[in-house]
This record gives sequence, C-alpha cells and structure tokens, in this order.
Amino acid sequence: MEKQKIAELRKILTSRLNRPMRYYNDTCTRCGLCYDTCHAYQGIPEKIYSPVGRAEVVRKLYKKYTRLSGYLFPYWGDSTSFNDPVMDEAYKAVWSCTGCRRCVMNCPFGIDTALMMSVGKHLLIQNGTAPEELVMLADAAVEKGKSIEEFKEGYRQVIRDLEKEVQKRLGLAEPDGLIPMEKKNAEILYVGLAGAHTIVNPAIIFNAARENWTLSFFEGVNFGFFAGDPEKADFIAKRIINEATALNVKEIVIVECGTAFRIMRFLMGKLPFKVSSIVEVIHRYLAAGRIKLKDKSVAEPVTYHDPCQIGRNGGIYDEPRDIIHAVAADYREMSPTREQNWCCGGGGGLVALDNEEFRIKSGKPKKEQIVKTGAKIVVTACENCVMQLKTIANGYGLDVEIKYLTEFVCENLIR
Repeated sequence: MEKQKIAELRKILTSRLNRPMRYYNDTCTRCGLCYDTCHAYQGIPEKIYSPVGRAEVVRKLYKKYTRLSGYLFPYWGDSTSFNDPVMDEAYKAVWSCTGCRRCVMNCPFGIDTALMMSVGKHLLIQNGTAPEELVMLADAAVEKGKSIEEFKEGYRQVIRDLEKEVQKRLGLAEPDGLIPMEKKNAEILYVGLAGAHTIVNPAIIFNAARENWTLSFFEGVNFGFFAGDPEKADFIAKRIINEATALNVKEIVIVECGTAFRIMRFLMGKLPFKVSSIVEVIHRYLAAGRIKLKDKSVAEPVTYHDPCQIGRNGGIYDEPRDIIHAVAADYREMSPTREQNWCCGGGGGLVALDNEEFRIKSGKPKKEQIVKTGAKIVVTACENCVMQLKTIANGYGLDVEIKYLTEFVCENLIR
C-alpha cells in the first residue's frame, strides 16, 4: 500500500477517535459474552463474525496509530498497520455486521460495535474498496438532491398512475389529489421509498384517515449511511429536511424503513418539526378512531418481527403489536422478543449486496424463532426486514407469508 494512501487512512482513523471510541478501545476484556448475542456468529461460528472479532480489526489499527506501545512494539502491543490484507479483513468484518446493536444490550461495558464498524466503513470508503452497489446508490441519491427539478415532472407522472391504484382500492370516483405533492402547510410530509407499495398503502391509510398530507420527492433510504460515507449520508438526509422546511410541514413521517427512521429521528439533531414512523401514525389513527380495522378478521396465527432500528434502537414496541392485535385472532410472540429480538440479518445495507448464502446462514436464529411460533404470517415494519425474511423463508423452505405492517393494515381496513 502506498504511503499517501496510508496517510489518508490514518487521518480518518485519528479523526474518528472521540471519547466513546477511546472507551471502546480500552475496555473490552475479551469476555466472549457477545459471541452468544450475534446472529451472524450463531449462523457461521467464525471469530471474524463475532462482535469482538469485528471490533478487533479496528481496535488493532487504533493501537498501531494512536499508542506509542503499538508503534514501537507492534507484536507485543497487538497492533496492525494499514495494508491490503488488513483492509480485506476489515471488509469481511464490516460487511457481516447489520448494526443491529444486540451485542450492545448484552455487553457488560456497553461497547457499541456498530459505531466501531462505522469507522471501518469510513476507512473502506477512503480506500476505494467499499461495496460498489452502495456507493453508486449513494451517488445517485446525492445527484437527485442536486438536480431535483429535473426529476419532478417524471415523478409526477408515476404518482398519477399510483393515484389510480389508490382510487381503485378505496372505491372512490376520482383519483385526483389522492397523493398530493408540494403541498405547503400540510400536517405531514410522508417520505416513501422507490417501490410503489411504499406509497400506495400509506396513501390509502392517509386518505382513509382524511389526513392533510403531502408526498416527498425523495426516498427515505440513506445509502450514504449504509456505505459509511458521513458527508453523503448528511447530504441525503438534509434533502428531506430542507424540503420539509420549505413546505412548512408540522411532521415528517418515515416509511417502513428502520434506518431512515433512526437517522431522521435521532441522528440529525434538533429539527423544527416532529419526526415519526408510519407505525406510530397508524397507531395514532387507530386510537383516535380515524381509521377502523376488521376486528379479529385474520384467523391464521400471526407473529411480529421487531426491526432492530425501529425496535431496539428506536423504542417502538407496543404500537405495532396493538395494531396487529386489533386484527389477528391468534397472535404469537417470538422468543426472545423486543430489545432481545434476533436481527433478521439484512440490515446495515447487507440486503443490497450479492451475499444471499451468507444472509441465509446468518438468518438461522431468526428462522428458528419463526418456526417455534408456528405462525403462518410474519408481519414487520421495515423494507430490508421484509426482503431478508423472504430470503430466509425461501432459503429454509418455510411455509409463511411475509407482510409489511401497512400491507396488513390495508388488507383489513374498513373503508
């Protein structure tokens, strides 16, 4: 590896050495408790797929470049220098972690492996070896933010077609205005994804609740965050913030995308409007009587998968269960559940990569959870989770349906 490249990587490494990182580097005792908490290690029992194994890759680099002992006595100090094999090892460590943070819940010192992995992702971006798929998607999102006026008319045409689907499913006479755009002073700016289902189902719910809402021109997913590029991640999130500010809305409502919700709710600082998950909004409508669901209309056993970013990292547990209980006659809880729920294995951008065999193996704990419930329908509230749960179901031949929460609600909505 060239000296200039090493200098660039070292600069990033040291720039990320804040107080939490110093603590995480200093306090791990290699107790091994995290081995039992990681879905990837449970499916593929190799040290590099354990939280401590992943963290050691970053920790050894810090020992080399921030401690005198690591510099003078690298072997004794258990440190490593930047080189191509080390960066290959970093790739394997980083891109086996979904950032679910289940290990943090069980670490006696609260070491945040996901934060350490964000340093590894940042290094891989600088090294030019981050996953090309995620880098390209992040670049596309940035370009759309810079050239939004060029995209608007084409997007409006797509939305007009989707309005007809909403009209059909609600049984209305006209499609006009069912998916408003660029509406100022609306109560809600809803941020969807690229898939039609992420717009049609929420639009049905918003119209049924007679909500004063408008649709964002941007997608909620933040590929800059997934790729590990802080600048692009910040730009992609701020496109939506700027749009909401310009429209003077009171609340941003995020699609069923765990990471999009967590970034906007918790990582963007104080905002001049409320940020909610679509799950919270549906629960609000149901509690206020603004929508009604068919009582206990689903006889098949139903279970719910807590998306890590909405549940463990976002604290939303009761709302989706209340919604499902209103419809399901036979609801079955997974075990363990809530903050100890197993990650599906598709988060952190992994579901976008060519790694299906790895994701099936690392999804083994989730497969076992589903099977133990005996459920025939698995409901969840995250795009990545739905995709990954379908991969697990196909990979292990499970006889289950995977449904979005918004889909489940719309199927049982009293119109």
